[in-house]
Amino acid sequence: MKLVTFLGETMSNSAATSESTSITEQVFRHHLGAFALGIDELLKDYTDGSVIITPTATHAGLNQIRAFFEAFLASTTPEFWAAFQVESQAVKDEVAYLTWSAAPFIPMATDTLVIRGARIAIQTFTPFQ
Repeated sequence: MKLVTFLGETMSNSAATSESTSITEQVFRHHLGAFALGIDELLKDYTDGSVIITPTATHAGLNQIRAFFEAFLASTTPEFWAAFQVESQAVKDEVAYLTWSAAPFIPMATDTLVIRGARIAIQTFTPFQ
């Protein structure tokens, strides 16, 4: 039986054993690890039909997603990455949810990923200042 972590608590449930949850977990783990490997590795999680929605813009397709990540990564510093912390994460079927911080740069942020066909189909990203 697989376990799902939600808001710091580990719970077992039957949905955690589903194939879609397993694929979602794999893509989610890859996505988080890909930041250390660069843009090309990050883009392996997306298709040209993927979309990232933020409070200020919607980035559709690989070219716009690449530009989004190029701008995001260019804005970070070694101090940002040293401060980066995963606060909570949850996976349910094809949805992954993450809260994180990199204070004082980003006190809190959330990401929600919808995984379809072993790729991120839709992602929301909201940084809170």
